[in-house]
Amino acid sequence: MTLEELIIQCKKQDAKAQEALYRNYSGVLFGICLKYSPNKTEAEDNLQDAFITIFKRIDQFKGKGSFEGWMKRITVNTVLQKYRKKKLYEIPNEQQIEAPDVAVETEDVPLQYLLKIIQELPDRYRLVFNLYVLDGYSHKEIGDMLGISDGTSKSNLARARMILKTKVKEYLEKE
Repeated sequence: MTLEELIIQCKKQDAKAQEALYRNYSGVLFGICLKYSPNKTEAEDNLQDAFITIFKRIDQFKGKGSFEGWMKRITVNTVLQKYRKKKLYEIPNEQQIEAPDVAVETEDVPLQYLLKIIQELPDRYRLVFNLYVLDGYSHKEIGDMLGISDGTSKSNLARARMILKTKVKEYLEKE
């Protein structure tokens, strides 16, 4: 079955087509959920929520652009919406904090360790870090997505980088 046929069948609420779509894309979308979730269990919950939203809104996909990109956008928005409700981002007077640019040297650090320490960041820092560094969103876009100011986004990114720099330094000193 082609992707177009699969989408048509999913629009008709065909359970076998939905299962096939899930099997084909759950790995990629789970990776996104892991990136934005504090742990594997929440990532699994977020993946389920994302697929529920995808199946509910599949009629909105008109065949323009990438279907996978459309699903990725829904997945990111589903996860961010959950955390936006928790009001994790604002810290008193955060807008007044000047956000220094903190570089993190990672060339001698295993990727698995880097992913682990990114996932261990507090939610507000992890989300901003991933959106800015890994996905290339601007601070204005992040602010709009998360309902925070540009200054809060910049500050959260700087704090995330400082935490990561400290953990990388500790790792390198042990090695």
